[in-house]
Amino acid sequence: MASSYALADFVGNGTLKEIIDSLVADGWDDVPTIKMMSSEDMEALNLTQQQRDALEIRSYLHDRALMEYADKLEASGKTLAELIGESPTALASQFGMKRGHVARFVDRSVACGIRMPPSLSLPASRRTRSTVSTVSSKDSQPEEPDSARPAKNPSPPRDDPSKKETKGIVASAPAVPKLCGLIPPLRVDENVTPIEVLEKISVQRVTPEHKRGSSIDGWSIDSGVALPPPIKAADLWSRRPALLFIMRRPGCVMCRAEAHQLYARKPIFDAMGVHLVAVLGEYMEAEVRAFWPRYWGGMVVVDKNREFFQALGGGRLLKDNLVTGFCFNAAARMNYKRAQTSGAEGNFVGEGLIKGGLYIIRAGKAGVAYQFVERNFGDWAPVEELLSVCSSFQPKTVDKSQD
Repeated sequence: MASSYALADFVGNGTLKEIIDSLVADGWDDVPTIKMMSSEDMEALNLTQQQRDALEIRSYLHDRALMEYADKLEASGKTLAELIGESPTALASQFGMKRGHVARFVDRSVACGIRMPPSLSLPASRRTRSTVSTVSSKDSQPEEPDSARPAKNPSPPRDDPSKKETKGIVASAPAVPKLCGLIPPLRVDENVTPIEVLEKISVQRVTPEHKRGSSIDGWSIDSGVALPPPIKAADLWSRRPALLFIMRRPGCVMCRAEAHQLYARKPIFDAMGVHLVAVLGEYMEAEVRAFWPRYWGGMVVVDKNREFFQALGGGRLLKDNLVTGFCFNAAARMNYKRAQTSGAEGNFVGEGLIKGGLYIIRAGKAGVAYQFVERNFGDWAPVEELLSVCSSFQPKTVDKSQD
C-alpha cells in the first residue's frame, strides 16, 4: 500500500506526535517537506535525539511504503542503522515484519527518497531553510525518468513578465497504433490551449490544503453543509504559477499512483513557487475522502462541466473505451502494472473513460507553459520535464494565501 500523506498517519503514536503542532506552526506542515528536514533544521528546531531518530525511521519507512511498522520500530528505541542491522528473523519475530517487507526494509541500495536540487531551498515560510537531501535517503538519487517519452520536448522558454502570453509546449506519449496497426492511436491536438479559454472555467474547491487538523467534514454535502462557492479557475494562477493535474477519477489506481509521485515533490515545486492543484471531473465525496490526503495532500477542485478536459482535447472530450483503449493497448496495460507496483490501490467508481492530463500555467495572463495529454490510459507526464519547465520561471514571492 502506498504511504499516506496524512500528517496524522506519518507521525503515528510516536514522539513526533508531541511536537507536530509546533512543527506546523513553523511551516513544516506537510509530509514531503518534513521528510526533507536537514540536520541543520533539526538543530534549529531543538529536536531531541529521540525525535531525530524517529523522523529518520519514519521517513525511511514512508519511502518504502512500510509505515505499518513505524510505531513498533520507533518504540524499540533503536536507531535506523541498528534496525537495518537486525537479522531477518529478529525483524519478523519482534516487529511482525513480513518476509517480503524485510527484504525491502534492509535493502538500502534502492533509491526511494526525493532530493531537493542543490540550486533550490525551501520557501521562507519554513524558518529553517534546507538545501539538503531527505533525512532517510541521503545517498539516494532522483528517480529515473518515466519510460514514456513525449512526442515533443523543446527547451521551455524563460518567463518574461512583460509579455501577456508566451508560447507553451504540448506533449503526449508517442502515437503507437493498437492491435497490430488495426486501431489508430488517439489523436492529440498539438495546439496550446489559449489562456482566455482556461480563465473562463469555473471550479469548486472540495478540499483544503492538508495541514494539521484540516478536514473536509465541514464541507460535506451529505451533512447539509454546502461546499465553498465556485471560483474562476484564473484565481488558481493569478499570483503564482500553478500545476493542474487533470485526473480522470480519484479512485483510478493509475491516477492515484501519478498523484502520489507528483505530490512527493511538493517541496521542490514549493521552492519554485508553483502551486499544486488536482482537478476532478465529478464530485463524489466518498471518493474524495479516500483520495485526499492519502495520495494527494494539496488542493482538490472539481470541474463539473469538464471544461479542462475539453480544453486538453482541443474543444472535445477525449473518451476511449476499455476494449480498444485498454485490453488491446499494450501501453495502457503497462501503465496499469506500473501503478500496481507503486502500492496504490484503486476501484472502478465513477467516470473513468474520459482522458485527462496536466497543465502548467504561468502566473497571471502569461499563458500555458506546458500541457500534457493522456493519450493512453495511465500516461504520466515525465517528472523531469515538469521540473524543467517549472525551473524556467523567474523567482517570485510565494503567496501562501492561495493555499
